[in-house]
Amino acid sequence: MGIHTFNTDEVQSLLRAACNLDGMGGNPRFKQILHRLLGDLFKAIDDLDMTPDEVWAGVNYLNQLGKDGEAALLAAGLGLEKFLDIRMDAADKADHIDAGTPRTIEGPLYVAGAPVANGMAKIDTNPDADAEALVIHGTVTDTEGKPVDGALVECWHANSKGFYSHFDPTGAQSEFNLRGAVKTGADGRYEFRTLMPVGYGCPPQGSTQHVLNALARHGNRPAHVHFFVSGDHLRKLTTQFNVAGDPLIWDDFAYATREALIAAATQKTGGTALGLKTDTYNDIEFNFRLTHLYKGTDNQLVHRERAAVDV
Repeated sequence: MGIHTFNTDEVQSLLRAACNLDGMGGNPRFKQILHRLLGDLFKAIDDLDMTPDEVWAGVNYLNQLGKDGEAALLAAGLGLEKFLDIRMDAADKADHIDAGTPRTIEGPLYVAGAPVANGMAKIDTNPDADAEALVIHGTVTDTEGKPVDGALVECWHANSKGFYSHFDPTGAQSEFNLRGAVKTGADGRYEFRTLMPVGYGCPPQGSTQHVLNALARHGNRPAHVHFFVSGDHLRKLTTQFNVAGDPLIWDDFAYATREALIAAATQKTGGTALGLKTDTYNDIEFNFRLTHLYKGTDNQLVHRERAAVDV
C-alpha cells in the first residue's frame, strides 16, 4: 500500500495508551520495554508494508510456539541467547574481568534437582547400546589457579539418539539419565562417568524448525555436554563443550561454539574397573576456571524459567 502512519499523532497516542505510559501504577520498567518493543513492531509493519494476513500469521505462530513449548529453543536458534552472551562478554571486558572459562548458551533442556555426589558421579542410569563409554573429568579452580573446594559441577547431555531425559519423546529415559551433579573436594576435582553424546536436531514438525525452514537453515547441533559450575564467592559459569571432530562444530544452529570450548576425546582402557559398560572408553579432560564476584555480586547470574523435578 505504501502507506506510512507510524509517526502520526494517532499512532503515537495509541502506543502510549496501550502501554499506559501516562497512567499511574504498573511497572515502569515493563512499560518502558513494552513501549519500545511495540513501537518497533508498529514501525516494522509500516516500513515493510506488512499485510494483515502476514501480521495474523505471526500472531498464530506465537500461539503454536507456546503450544509446542519451544520459545527457548527458538531464542537459541535465532541467535537471541548468543546475543545475550555477547553483551555479557562485552560487559566483562569493560570491567576488566578475564581469564575465566568462556561462557556459552544454556539452551532449553536443563532440569533442576539432579542428585549430587561427592567428587564423582556415574550418570548413565539407562542402557544405551549405541553409545560408547565416556569419562569426563577435570579441576575447578579460580582465576589464580587455586582449586575450589565445594564447587558444584552440574552436567547434562543427550543420549545416542539425540534426546535428553525428561524431554525424550520416546519415553525411554528415566528423569535423570545423563544428568548429574558433583561437589568437589579440596583438590577441586570432579568426574562424570557417562556415555558419549551426539548432537540433536529441532523437532522436525515443531515451531522452531518451521521458522528455520523458511530461512533455509538446518536445526542441528554438534555433540556437546552442558555445565553449570558454581562455588562460594565466585560467579556461576554457564557453559558447554563441543566434542572435537563433529562436522557441525562450526555450523551449530544455536551459535554456541567457541574455540576454547572444543574438547578432544582420547581412547583409554581400564573402564571395567571404573564400572563402565566396556573396558575401552573415551576420556575427556575439561578444566573450569571460575571468576570472582564483581563488587560482591554475581553479575552474570541469569534468572529464567527452568524445568525441575522434586526428589
